[in-house]
Amino acid sequence: MDILSVRDVVKVFGPVRAVDGVSFTVRRGTITGLLGRNGAGKTTTIRMITGIFKPDSGSIGWMGGATEGGSFRDQLGYLPEERGLYKQMKLIEHLLFLAEIKGRKAADVRPRIDYWLDRFELGEKRDAKVEELSKGNQQKVQLIGTLLHDPELIILDEPQSGLDPVNMVIVRDLLLELKQEGRTILLSTHMMGEAEKMADDIVLIHRGKVVLQGGLEEARASFGQNTLHLEFEGDGEFLARLPQVKKATIVNNAAELTLADSADAQQVLAASMGKIRIRRFDLGTPSLEKIFIDQVGAETLAEEVAR
Repeated sequence: MDILSVRDVVKVFGPVRAVDGVSFTVRRGTITGLLGRNGAGKTTTIRMITGIFKPDSGSIGWMGGATEGGSFRDQLGYLPEERGLYKQMKLIEHLLFLAEIKGRKAADVRPRIDYWLDRFELGEKRDAKVEELSKGNQQKVQLIGTLLHDPELIILDEPQSGLDPVNMVIVRDLLLELKQEGRTILLSTHMMGEAEKMADDIVLIHRGKVVLQGGLEEARASFGQNTLHLEFEGDGEFLARLPQVKKATIVNNAAELTLADSADAQQVLAASMGKIRIRRFDLGTPSLEKIFIDQVGAETLAEEVAR
């Protein structure tokens, strides 16, 4: 069942068409990745969903109905990209305030606040002022505030921004856990690797338009099964020059190789023997990051070169 539907929404700011006919749906109990570069139109789309902006045209539906009115917004949990924290308030006071905005009584939410503070290792900072917290901890406070009122739909705009690798994993595991509980999440991010670990469905936006959408695995499969993933020890730069390789992305000791149409992956393996020590050799679909770069990167790069 679709919990949210976005149909042909448009938003114009002066000469800029920030969102240009975007359409997608969010299925109940899934994580949908709203993906794109910074400035692609993701945040503007989210602000129309949450009611901060009204679309110039198009419609947004909630469980088959309209999104007008406070009842819909009370069922949303929204984490904006920009931090909306009152820096002089104590952490516990701020969380109670956020819960009360959503109609929750302090006595009802205190146990949940204690749970989330412990979960995010913030229990000892409950009486600290928000401004005294690190950037990563402030982000965790906002995430707690997003979840306190048990929202039906959780909308997260770059939730892992400012987090160190350990806390990125904590947030990732939390989102997957929430999905297992039946929650619905709309995740806006430009981190393709993180989206690939979490999303069931993807909506890729470029310059205000949807350029790719659907189930993650189906989207990846639509780009073919001729991508070779390698992990190795040694210098793998020669891989890009092999005649069987049409395109190569090599970072540190990992490579993602797009093979030529008639190429045999075993030929690449044979050419690599004695030059590198291979730890992983896997032929399959391209990564989401590779698809993203192929869909929007070439055009952008050409413009950078022209400038």
